[in-house]
Amino acid sequence: MRIQFITSKGERVLAEADPGDNLLAVAQAAGMPLEGTCEGQMACSTCHVIVSPEWFDKLPPAVEDEEDMLDLAMGVQATSRLSCQIDLSPELDGMEVTIPADSNDAQGF
Repeated sequence: MRIQFITSKGERVLAEADPGDNLLAVAQAAGMPLEGTCEGQMACSTCHVIVSPEWFDKLPPAVEDEEDMLDLAMGVQATSRLSCQIDLSPELDGMEVTIPADSNDAQGF
């Protein structure tokens, strides 16, 4: 399956994924600047992404802890999610996700 990332500069990056893969891991493998500092424990918002509206309703709803973390993220929109909380399913093949302009991966520093 494929996931399309849109960078903060408007560039489109196509990534290959398998059902069951976590969106954060797929994004990081594709070179997207998402830290995922808490490693999926919903203790940060460094993996914040904006899901295209046509795909957003295909995702399971965010739990309260995820919504609380999104309150701390910069540039949150109505279709914002934490990528660490999205496990990919075949129904999400082709999903488009935007990387917020304020994303900064400091893992390599």
